[in-house]
Amino acid sequence: MLDKNKIGLALGLFLAVVHAVWALLVAIIPGPLQSSLNWIFVLHSLEPIWILTPFNFLNSILLVIVTFILGYIFGWVFAWAHKVVHKGK
Repeated sequence: MLDKNKIGLALGLFLAVVHAVWALLVAIIPGPLQSSLNWIFVLHSLEPIWILTPFNFLNSILLVIVTFILGYIFGWVFAWAHKVVHKGK
């Protein structure tokens, strides 16, 4: 059986690291990052509409914290649902 706390922590940590890397890239290479975003939009047959804002340390910290918390919640719910589905087996 999946441990709800461990799955929550693992997913929360994964999402926090991904978003910390994103924040670092925004701080270090915003120009090439914007070009990459524009290219991804075009690949999806979409007009690029998002523009990177200047790096803000506080926003980046909040981004990492919020994604960790949401990742933990989603991981916990996933493990709970897995347990419910497999309870009769």
